[in-house]
Amino acid sequence: MTTASVLSEPRSEISEGLSDRFTSSRQLTEELAAPLSPEDQCIQSMPDVSPTKWHRAHVTWFFETFVLSKQPHGFQNPDPLMGYLFNSYYESLGTRHPRAARGMLSRPSVKEVGDYRRRVDSLMGDLLAGEFSPEVAALTELGIQHEQQHQELMLMDIKHVLSQNPAFPAYLSAPAVTEVTAGEGGGPRWVSFSGGKVEVGAASDGFAFDNETPAHEVLLKPYELSDRLVTCGEWLEFMDDGGYQNPLLWLSDGWSAVQNSNWRTPLYWTGEAGNWKVFTLFGLRKVALAEPVCHVSYYEADAFARWAGVRLPTEFEWSAAAISSAAEAANLLDLSVLQPRPISVLPASDSAPLQLHQVLGDVWEWTSSAYAAYPGFEPAPGAVGEYNGKFMVNQMVLKGGCCVTPADHVRISYRNFFPPSARWVFSGLRLARDLR
Repeated sequence: MTTASVLSEPRSEISEGLSDRFTSSRQLTEELAAPLSPEDQCIQSMPDVSPTKWHRAHVTWFFETFVLSKQPHGFQNPDPLMGYLFNSYYESLGTRHPRAARGMLSRPSVKEVGDYRRRVDSLMGDLLAGEFSPEVAALTELGIQHEQQHQELMLMDIKHVLSQNPAFPAYLSAPAVTEVTAGEGGGPRWVSFSGGKVEVGAASDGFAFDNETPAHEVLLKPYELSDRLVTCGEWLEFMDDGGYQNPLLWLSDGWSAVQNSNWRTPLYWTGEAGNWKVFTLFGLRKVALAEPVCHVSYYEADAFARWAGVRLPTEFEWSAAAISSAAEAANLLDLSVLQPRPISVLPASDSAPLQLHQVLGDVWEWTSSAYAAYPGFEPAPGAVGEYNGKFMVNQMVLKGGCCVTPADHVRISYRNFFPPSARWVFSGLRLARDLR
């Protein structure tokens, strides 16, 4: 857990900045839950999905457990069952309710969870209004970043929940978005990178999760990345060419997933050739061919890359390219213009400068890198050390954030990770190849 940015500022600036960030983050969670009914907030549609109510309570439990309970006159929850119900995976803190059974909890009610949040918010506000230790600052910042992760998960999860309803109810009314016609400007262009010795990982001048550290050097061969994300139209070409039926394109585990789960399209697609529709947070609509494809697993992304005759980038290739690329407005979670969906990129003319587009936002980009520790990685001591390190097996790294990632949460060094079969994530892909 990197805390250099917090600890290097004068205490008064820490207090003011941290308190404001805490308040705005907590408010965002409530604003994201506001369109949902109490019934919506209690449903768990699969083991990987948690009810909205559970997310709201769990992030509150995090502040109670790791910040408030450590104070001299620590917060004592009048209902000790809260810790059992809303602990996620911190084994060292005791037993907990089974993850797959979170949807069985009709009590505490949505109202009672709201009361719990307000009680903890009040106590945290009092704490951050006074003098506090560097440890409190570091753990509060970690709690804010943790809540931002769950804000993204809330939208991912409620999309899956609502998709199970045959009426395909919308989370929000659809925004006015200008569609880009697929095929304008042709296919993606290739941006070259010289490789060489590059530094990856988090620098010391800002917050980072422990799995982003330590910064270190890697050696890259020259390579190229596609200037934009793979689109739905390109994915349809893969489907029409029998991509889901060709075992030669698939890793063994991926082919088993295709067969066992009958994958034939990305998650949330429905219909048939010529009339494909996709379920979104705005309800069911026609697949937009120029939009980035979303909700595909690592297995599918890898198979598509093989079909295209190229590959997925490594996380280090992606990071080095992202650092050197021109800044561009990112499609991230923004309540002032809330449109949590991937959006099309305007096709570049042949005369336009070559650069990467859609680097941050839209969809998390699968890489070919297994989620493992960086050289010299050390998890934080105590229960908080369970945050990332113990998951460093059987997962793949994703980069770049997505359209439901809070705008001030994503960074180039960020390492998201999911099992290769995960599809409910807002995940897509960018192609890579060795420099010819």
